[in-house]
Amino acid sequence: MKKYILPGILILILLVVYLNIDTLTNTFADILESKPKIVVNPANNYTKNYKFKYVEPTNDYTPYSYQELLNIIYSVLNNGWDNFTFYCPDEYSTCIDDVKSISENEILLTHINNFVHPYNSFKNIKTTYDNSGEVNLKITKLYSKNEIREINDKVDEIINEKITSSMNTEEKIKTIHDYIINSTKYDSVKNNTGKSQYKSNTAYGALIEHYAVCGGYSDAMEIFLTKFNVKNFKIASNSHVWNAVYLNNNWLHLDLTWDDPVSTDNKDYLIHTYYLINTSALKAKDKTNHEFDTTVYQELK
Repeated sequence: MKKYILPGILILILLVVYLNIDTLTNTFADILESKPKIVVNPANNYTKNYKFKYVEPTNDYTPYSYQELLNIIYSVLNNGWDNFTFYCPDEYSTCIDDVKSISENEILLTHINNFVHPYNSFKNIKTTYDNSGEVNLKITKLYSKNEIREINDKVDEIINEKITSSMNTEEKIKTIHDYIINSTKYDSVKNNTGKSQYKSNTAYGALIEHYAVCGGYSDAMEIFLTKFNVKNFKIASNSHVWNAVYLNNNWLHLDLTWDDPVSTDNKDYLIHTYYLINTSALKAKDKTNHEFDTTVYQELK
């Protein structure tokens, strides 16, 4: 009887190996290649699900080019993650150099940030990397959870009071454009000194404190545009930020800051000079302050 035990055990082992051959093969391959596992968490509620010409969402977090690095960084921000680790493959020999270059380029990171929802945008992004090819992104968000909760309550309140089911999309945009301008003052102190008692560079300043600079106006408008299911992003020049809006199959400019002029008589004014205009009209009105990088904001060339 004993002489059958060992062959039986061997047959059982071979049967287990046969039934699990794919799993075992993948496991051994990962071990031999020292293949690290990338942890991918679910995206949050503020993720944009459409592509832009400069960056687009990706589910592949192993980069093989500079553009794929940009897409990964955009996707990490767009998904609302606070931390993310990915790995440079050996085939991409300049990967770490490119990561370093991107991480040190604040203007480039700001451009990428303009394509994500304001609630997913960063106040600070810290990139660390090592010679093994491991890259870690640590994101500090611009908006706190309490600020988001308070802004969302205000946005719902405004929509319930100002927006009706009979309005078309353009009418909704104009209503919110006018509401934000009429209820918000430009924070000249922040603009002149760089300091302010208000969070005027955010939608919290515009909608809750009623003081804003261009970042606050554009973030507030973007939150409403997204609520209305309008494709949009922010555009940045060297000194200014405004909104890009996709309406009736066209990309248009929308600048609430410049439609809320600071007056010498201290009166409030509402104009529509920079309301849903194309790039030619924008440049005809003001080329200097609205000069933008067309290699980044390609939709509005």
